[in-house]
Amino acid sequence: MATIPWLVDVLRAAGVQVVVEGDWLNRMRPGDFNPIGVLWHHTAATSSATNPHPALNVCINGRSDLPGPLCQALVDYHGVFHVISAGRCNHAGTSGGSGPIPAGDGNTLMIGWEIDYNGVSQEMTAAQYNASIAATAAVLKRLGRDASYARGHRETSTTGKIDPSFIDLNVMRADVAAKMSGGTAWSAVVDNTTAGRFTASANWGVSSYSGQRYGGDYRYADPVAASDAAWYKFNVPATANYRVDAWWPANAGYNSATPYVIATTTGNRTVYADQRVNGGQWRSLGTFTLPAGDANRVGVSRWSSGSGLVIADAVRLTRV
Repeated sequence: MATIPWLVDVLRAAGVQVVVEGDWLNRMRPGDFNPIGVLWHHTAATSSATNPHPALNVCINGRSDLPGPLCQALVDYHGVFHVISAGRCNHAGTSGGSGPIPAGDGNTLMIGWEIDYNGVSQEMTAAQYNASIAATAAVLKRLGRDASYARGHRETSTTGKIDPSFIDLNVMRADVAAKMSGGTAWSAVVDNTTAGRFTASANWGVSSYSGQRYGGDYRYADPVAASDAAWYKFNVPATANYRVDAWWPANAGYNSATPYVIATTTGNRTVYADQRVNGGQWRSLGTFTLPAGDANRVGVSRWSSGSGLVIADAVRLTRV
């Protein structure tokens, strides 16, 4: 049975903060362990700044129905990696296959991160996400694999797992790939409250109703047969390809075909998003060639064929 005694050194070399939990080199489950990828989970426990790793004990010792260890590392609220095991763990179950990960014994095939958040009313912190990206990139480099070998449990599960909630796994893999290639990709976020970067007419209201919002609130408006767009202004550093991601809170009463207008080098492109679903996370609208300079780059138009409120919350650009 193989082990990964190099894990702590690889994580620390990547700038990840590590806490070693006891005899991690010898804490493992019996059976084969020859990992080719990394699997992300959430614990379903509610973490906080004052209680950053509520699921740590369970991840080390297991449950009555599933003996520990339950992951190679737990990622706490602050993005600290608590390294639990250098060997096989009960985290993945049976893999149904996803991307380059084949069907089979997921505990043999993958190294698991348990990211400590509840995944229902709580999303991953930025510190957890950034640390998990850095750790995943470093481990995949050590394994000689590319970013496609990073998966979420909901992609490989044969039993309907939903973890990790509130993240777009394709965006995650793109961020891992960027980190593996040097991690210097330019990225910027504009929220509806970003000073000097967001403009909307008085027809757009302000709401903090949904807990899936980015930041303290978001803007909303009724659909009409006129653009009346809310605009996000970015200072794009160079003419190049950029991935455009949008964040909105989802609700059954929100718009089924919200138009996002992207100002590219060849004119405006419109992408439609169903804001009734997939809320509380970054969702990719696509990759576009954007011109250099400081100008309105992405707009949310009210001219929708769908019913329900049109939402303008946050937009992110990332050079690719």
